[in-house]
Amino acid sequence: MYQPGKKFNMADRFRGYLPVVVDVETGGFNAQTDALLEVAAVVVTIGADGELTPGQSVSTHVIPFEGANIEEASLQVNGIDPWHPLRAAREEAAALKHIFTPIRQAVQEQNCTRAILVGHNAFFDLNFINKAVERSGAKRNPFHPFSCFDTVSLGGLAYGQTVLSRAADAAGMDWDTSEAHSAVYDTRKTAELFCGIINRWEKLNEKSD
Repeated sequence: MYQPGKKFNMADRFRGYLPVVVDVETGGFNAQTDALLEVAAVVVTIGADGELTPGQSVSTHVIPFEGANIEEASLQVNGIDPWHPLRAAREEAAALKHIFTPIRQAVQEQNCTRAILVGHNAFFDLNFINKAVERSGAKRNPFHPFSCFDTVSLGGLAYGQTVLSRAADAAGMDWDTSEAHSAVYDTRKTAELFCGIINRWEKLNEKSD
């Protein structure tokens, strides 16, 4: 059984859930109507030193579903051209399979029961993933359907900061503004922040055997 400050297995640390950090880039804020344009995920692992660390990453561009709404303001923020000929995007079902397959493998390797989504404003990302699963009929979604870990709350607790870039700065992490709002970059930084906060908690609670 997990005890704060003592070595743990991933299967014991989060009630059998494997944290997987996810970030999506979209054509708006409404998961029901707006396009899913990019997905990136980073599996959290345990390093040789016993601390959580960002592990395997996977990402894909996504072809907007038929009839999807795409707001120009969102494209200006994320810099995505949904119709660029060299974008190498996948249809939603194929994109989700590309993301889900290594996550399911990691869940099995860590002896966990399923994945739990970690994100910055995690409910936003989880909603878009769930709606894409619903639209596409994607099978074997590894994520818990409604539970998630939000680094907005964790960043506010640990550093008094809720904006990702400010929380990263408070945590002593590097931050490249020119790379922000890319799903791959934001996912990696969110993973570093999540791992850093959990590791900090463990160190504060270290107990001698």
